[in-house]
Amino acid sequence: MKTAYELAMERLSKSSPTTKLTEQQKKEIAELESIYKAKVADREIFVKGEIAKAVDKGHVGAIEPLEKQLTRAASKKQFPISGQLSRRGLLTNEPGEREASCAS
Repeated sequence: MKTAYELAMERLSKSSPTTKLTEQQKKEIAELESIYKAKVADREIFVKGEIAKAVDKGHVGAIEPLEKQLTRAASKKQFPISGQLSRRGLLTNEPGEREASCAS
């Protein structure tokens, strides 16, 4: 006897089957992720440098907004490049095709 989970997964796979990515698509995704990670890391380094400058100069009021920027930059790591993937046709909004952002 199948569990409710197994039955639900079967129905899901029938209504929106998973899409397999080609090697070219995987390469494009990996390249975009690499570029994105580098940009986020660059931003974090810049903001940390600005925080250090503010501390050295004693500008206490400038530190809090910079820390918020740093937090935003760090939180962007959690939201990979889905917009770029969608524009390139590598990711759609359909539930069964979400694997595109996880394949590498």
